[in-house]
Amino acid sequence: MENGKQLAQRFREVLLDGKLVAFTNYKELLQDLTWQQATQKVSSLNTIAALTFHINYYVAGVLNVFEGGELEIRDKYSFDMPPVTNEEDWANLRSTLLSNAEKFAQHMEQLTDEKLESPFVKEAYGNYRRNMEVMIEHAYYHMGQIAIIKKMILQA
Repeated sequence: MENGKQLAQRFREVLLDGKLVAFTNYKELLQDLTWQQATQKVSSLNTIAALTFHINYYVAGVLNVFEGGELEIRDKYSFDMPPVTNEEDWANLRSTLLSNAEKFAQHMEQLTDEKLESPFVKEAYGNYRRNMEVMIEHAYYHMGQIAIIKKMILQA
């Protein structure tokens, strides 16, 4: 389970409380943005709210597997965000991501080395370890986008 704990620590680092790699995390990046800023369009880039939804879509989808459900998520729906039209909508989106991220990390901590090497859902998807690493890498990728878009919005 030591490997599961290390992966969970890396996952928390990007989403909840770390600063080692990028000097920030999702929780910190999103906390001071208004719903107007989060939904502000910059050129053809995704909005910060859309990227937040996108990351949570995958976290929630894999969390469902951890909790005994099926892998029901599909890439083509990963940006199908309901409208964010007020501060409450934005606060709910942020808190859902952070809550799901903590539950996700708790499940990761419980992954034994044997489970990490076993197929994730089906053989074609690779093993649990690779999928957990991809979740972390995917989160960092979009966190970088959020950081840049936030700078563009705040400096406009």
